[in-house]
Amino acid sequence: MRLDRDGPNLLPAKPPAPLWRRVAGQLRDPLIVVLLVAAALTAITGDWTDMAVILLVIVVNTTVGVAQEVRADRAITALSALTAPVARVVRDGAQQEVPAAEVVRGDVLVLAEGDIVPADARLEEAAALLVDESALTGESVPVDKSAGDEVASGTVVVRGRGRAEVCATGAASAAGRIAGLMATGSGLTPLQRRLVGVGRLLAGVTVFLCVVVGALGLVRGQPVELMVVTAISLVVAAVPESLPAVVTLSLALGARRMAARHALVRRLHAVETLGSVTVLATDKTGTLTEGQMVVRRLWTPAARAALTGTGYGPDGRLDGDAPAEAFTGLLTAAALCNDARLLRGDDGEEWRALGDPTEAALLAAAAKLGLDRHELNERCPRLAERPFDSVRKRMSTLHRLPGGRSRVICKGAPEALLRAPVLAADPALVAGATAEAERLAHEGYRVLAVAVADLDGVPERVPEEGLRLLGLVAILDPPREAASAAVAACRRAGIRPVLITGDHPGTARAVATELGVIGPADPIVDCRDAPGPPAGATVYARATPEQKLVLVEGMRAGGEVVAMTGDGVNDGPALRRADIGVAMGGRGTEVARQAADLVLADDDLDTVVAAVEEGRRVYANIRRFLVYGLSGGATEIAVMLLGPLFGLALPLLPAQILWVNLLTHGLPGVALGGEPADPAVMRRPPRPPDQSILGAGLWQRVIRIAVVLTAVTLGVAVWALHTGRPWQSMAFFALGAVQLGVALGSRARPGSLANPALLLAVAGALGLQLAGLYVPLLRDLLGTVPLTLPDLLVVAALSVLGYAAARLDRVLHREPVPPPRDRRPS
Repeated sequence: MRLDRDGPNLLPAKPPAPLWRRVAGQLRDPLIVVLLVAAALTAITGDWTDMAVILLVIVVNTTVGVAQEVRADRAITALSALTAPVARVVRDGAQQEVPAAEVVRGDVLVLAEGDIVPADARLEEAAALLVDESALTGESVPVDKSAGDEVASGTVVVRGRGRAEVCATGAASAAGRIAGLMATGSGLTPLQRRLVGVGRLLAGVTVFLCVVVGALGLVRGQPVELMVVTAISLVVAAVPESLPAVVTLSLALGARRMAARHALVRRLHAVETLGSVTVLATDKTGTLTEGQMVVRRLWTPAARAALTGTGYGPDGRLDGDAPAEAFTGLLTAAALCNDARLLRGDDGEEWRALGDPTEAALLAAAAKLGLDRHELNERCPRLAERPFDSVRKRMSTLHRLPGGRSRVICKGAPEALLRAPVLAADPALVAGATAEAERLAHEGYRVLAVAVADLDGVPERVPEEGLRLLGLVAILDPPREAASAAVAACRRAGIRPVLITGDHPGTARAVATELGVIGPADPIVDCRDAPGPPAGATVYARATPEQKLVLVEGMRAGGEVVAMTGDGVNDGPALRRADIGVAMGGRGTEVARQAADLVLADDDLDTVVAAVEEGRRVYANIRRFLVYGLSGGATEIAVMLLGPLFGLALPLLPAQILWVNLLTHGLPGVALGGEPADPAVMRRPPRPPDQSILGAGLWQRVIRIAVVLTAVTLGVAVWALHTGRPWQSMAFFALGAVQLGVALGSRARPGSLANPALLLAVAGALGLQLAGLYVPLLRDLLGTVPLTLPDLLVVAALSVLGYAAARLDRVLHREPVPPPRDRRPS
């Protein structure tokens, strides 16, 4: 009954899109719409061949896009697992195991170490219960729980046990409410917005100019049908119908390269969007940091040292002048007063923690000094204990010593130990230890104090007074090794890194400073003190999921293109609302993976930087194709407009225009999408988000190159006309050959064998252009006549000017670099 009333205990999930909806989404692309119109126009004229070519481009583009979406969704499903597959509940007075989806309000959950909480619940009883809430809140330190407290779905019990009554499931749970914030997507990507503008501009300009060409032909007495066909042919020629294929190929190649780097692209346009990113907003725990607690500093009244190494393995060493013996007593006590365990992974190399991550870090530190926890327990077996609780803020254990003596070991928060009567020590020593603890805490460490007392005999209860201070242990979730390099690479590329975390301000400052996100004196924002935090800062601490969402929206409203990385439930809404969401696939939660556009299977932030480079390569190749395609289309219109002024009544026949367009905008144009990245692409700032794809001097380049191509084509035709040669056939060949020269001149790395597909495509297109002159069937179709060898060589030599124009234009008129925006926090 309760299951029928409340529904299954599942997070709200968007059903998979049906195939027809995926296809419709691809066909709504602005340039696909232009191609559909062009296909309709060619059908009206009866040009079935060209219509078939255009439809083929549409089908290929749509198929690739849909296939990528389906493949990504399947891979995400393979990565995904239920947050808590099963749960232990008490029903009818008996404990039983049920699927997590069948947990209902009123069930009593039985929680133990290692369990994932399946639903929101209120604790009825708790014994030394410690819960990791990092996936929900971003707080890296586990939280102590007692009877009356609430535990949230998706959190993990790292120590102790308890019973709790379920109070909310599914969409009504904390994780469900956060998932509900993801209803709104990010809208069109920067590339899609730019292509919409290009499509509208091309449609308006092309239709106007083609109407002018048709009207002038009619004024000169040309047949109405011929001029209508000519005008439609020019419309088709002027529209770069290969652009969708170029975009898709470029994005698909980028997605394939990223898949080899363990990055799964869920939506193709996400690749290009990363190339436009101006802000990289990132979570801390598990994203910039390892997600594992590590002892970094040791302090005793006589010595201090740093401890190296990462993870829970025993690899590491002391870094300092003090000998290891100076810290043996401290870490021996920390390993004995400890309930965690370290387990070797299946691969025999990776170590993992079972229990409190803080206590696991103490065991790893002891192992680095050669201390074996099992041997220590055999020498000093535990007799009794007083578990940690949030009131005392300490844990104490009693151990047997030889000769009938015993030892009390106490560890806990410095403010709970460094005071009388717990500690019996010189006031100066206590003051020095307190100052050291405060200094370490300010640097972002979690600090534990450890004290002992040796007793004659074995007391009935574990005493917690009159102890002797052994020292302090400073623990941190360390930054990932690759994170610092990734942050530096972002800065070189003009991308502002921003840290948004639910963690403590001191911890956030320490990690951000170590990684170079901010300087030591730069301010940070504590979101608890700022309900509406400004979107121009660089580090935000104690941010709730709602505040993360507001911050992302604020940055986007300020004109930034925002990439958001994260792994927890609390990151889901911001991942969905950002221009591009990047989720950690290994450690990440299901909510984060489903909200993201890009999933990093290896959780390596450096892959995001590689994706930015891929995005910039895609954008550069699209602009490269636009220069090539638009300059050719503009040349064809200009030749048709200006030809009659030089005595060329109809410079080109409709079939010749379509043939040249098919060869030049076909495989060579698509092959341009596979050009490699410019080596300097990551040393330039991102383009302004509001800049048109035709901006930064691109349309001027189109005009300059089109002027050269038009001059060559008309020059060849006029010379042939006045010397009695077949001028229309020579103009036809010159127009195609000179455009193919521009394709070669547009290469990112001329003179190399990079992108051999372009070389083969140009060679094939040139061969087909020659076939249009010498193959009888094609001559009849195109209305051409064969050229003599000298005439052919003259035209071929002049077509080299297309290559020269493209290369000289790149050298003499370098694309302006956008000035760096003020990236300082406001």
